[in-house]
Amino acid sequence: MFAFILSFALFLQDAPVAILAPQPGETLRGLIQIQGRMDSPEFSSAELAFTFDASASDPAAGWFVIQTFSQPTANPIIAEWDTTAVTDGDYALRLRLTLKDGSFQDALINDLRIRNDDPLPTATPPPTLPDFNFQPPGGQPAESAEATQTLPVVHPTVTPLPVNPASLPAASIFTVFWQSALVILILFAVISLLLRLRKN
Repeated sequence: MFAFILSFALFLQDAPVAILAPQPGETLRGLIQIQGRMDSPEFSSAELAFTFDASASDPAAGWFVIQTFSQPTANPIIAEWDTTAVTDGDYALRLRLTLKDGSFQDALINDLRIRNDDPLPTATPPPTLPDFNFQPPGGQPAESAEATQTLPVVHPTVTPLPVNPASLPAASIFTVFWQSALVILILFAVISLLLRLRKN
């Protein structure tokens, strides 16, 4: 198992295209520095883009370009991504290296959680534990030992995602559709009437 992990790490080190940060499962907010590598002697161009995490494996998925590169960058920080311009959700990040022969190599990072609208997590102080003074039955009180404080396990609470401001309810979509259809029919009738009156 260790040999597999070591060989995988060496493979990633030698890969000409890689995204080093952020990593899968990270929660992102604000301006994010993206670290990566795109060094290949066959470099033609490169593109850094994102899409919704669920559609990352779909070849027809729409990718939104963050930055394009006409030459490789020597700096490990290849771009900055302003996540405040994106609706909160789960996304994937792709660095696509296009080679001189027209082929390409991809580095893909899935499961990036953008949470700009969620409040920052705050640490809650541990509850104070009651002081127990145990006395054995029919005897002297036990010698007081220094109490060791056990920290309770605090589980994070589930916070629902905020409503997407870009989403439309189905009722409003149908209303706009039927209103548009009615306007088109009225325009068609008026134009037809004008054309008939012109002929006469």
